[in-house]
Amino acid sequence: MLTSVKNVLSNFNKTVYFDTYHLLREKTRDTNIVQQCSEQLIGFLKGSLNRQDEYFIKGALGNLYRINGETKKAIHYLTFCLQYARECQDTSKEIVSLIRLGEALKYSDDHQGALNNFNQALERSQSDNIENYVDFVQQHKGKCLMEMTGFDEAESCFLEAF
Repeated sequence: MLTSVKNVLSNFNKTVYFDTYHLLREKTRDTNIVQQCSEQLIGFLKGSLNRQDEYFIKGALGNLYRINGETKKAIHYLTFCLQYARECQDTSKEIVSLIRLGEALKYSDDHQGALNNFNQALERSQSDNIENYVDFVQQHKGKCLMEMTGFDEAESCFLEAF
């Protein structure tokens, strides 16, 4: 089943671009494909799934909805992912979920909530010595700060990411 999910996401990812006129946010060229992909993913959720597969699909739905500008739906699915990661005590999944949820919050113009998530992700990365996420967190935190016109702090994050 995960192969089918990945095929659905592959079709969607072909339509994604970074909007140079809107703060380099990810957007889609084809909202019809978004609709089709979301329906297929929701169909998979109705099947018999283990929690790991549910986490994966809901994470994909959260990103899909964020990119499509449907931030309430994105936040709903990505909040589930964060709760699941914390229940499993999986630090890597928790960091990824904090970043994804932070991005959805940023896209919904809750920059402070997004920054809070990015700071938590950075804290978890550093406290658990999971260094392979630090540059990714700093990049997202820097973009958030840039949108908040905190240019000096954003530059510091970008340099740390680099």
